[in-house]
Amino acid sequence: MCGRFTIEYSWADYHAALGIIPSDARGRNDPPRYNVAPTQHVGFVCQDENDIVVKDGRWWLVPFWAKEIPKYPMFNARSETAHEKSSFREAFKSKRCLIPATAYYEWTVSEDGKKDPHYISLPDREPFFFAGLWATNSNLDITSCTILTSEADAAISHLHDRMPIILKETAWSEWLDKSKDVESAHSLLTNDRGSELVSYRVGREVNSSKAKGAELIAPI
Repeated sequence: MCGRFTIEYSWADYHAALGIIPSDARGRNDPPRYNVAPTQHVGFVCQDENDIVVKDGRWWLVPFWAKEIPKYPMFNARSETAHEKSSFREAFKSKRCLIPATAYYEWTVSEDGKKDPHYISLPDREPFFFAGLWATNSNLDITSCTILTSEADAAISHLHDRMPIILKETAWSEWLDKSKDVESAHSLLTNDRGSELVSYRVGREVNSSKAKGAELIAPI
């Protein structure tokens, strides 16, 4: 799963590294974030009509038909079944997105019974995109998103049995393409970079969703 992640670069940096981001997003002045938590707002890349755009949304998907914000966890969606589930099915058809990030956290239980967080990234903290879904709920006036997950690669399965899907560049455009049918879009999710992930342990300060600052990613 993915319950926290980081956005450590500016949108100008993400634009330079991840060329699919539209040029008009380069001027966004979002500060680095080292402990993004569910229900907080994040930027994501999607296709709106025929254009690739950047939108902002709540990281906790609210389906278009929902009459209230779901109380059950909606910040992750299992890639194996998301296209079949009522909560995610419509988004999977035509509202697929890419969520820029730098790393995410996973936890293990220490001998003292407390949780130790681990910082997981690509080598050299290379910027990447999570595969995601998004939705607009007009009744609640909420735009939202979720991150798709899969079975963890052997490289990090000792930390958790699930991992967020980090898409390879070759799949970005097709993943966003609203004309892509569900079966074809689903097949793209195997183009992930899970085997490249590396990790190290960080301080327990990350355990609080209120914690902020670059010191959170310092290895111990």
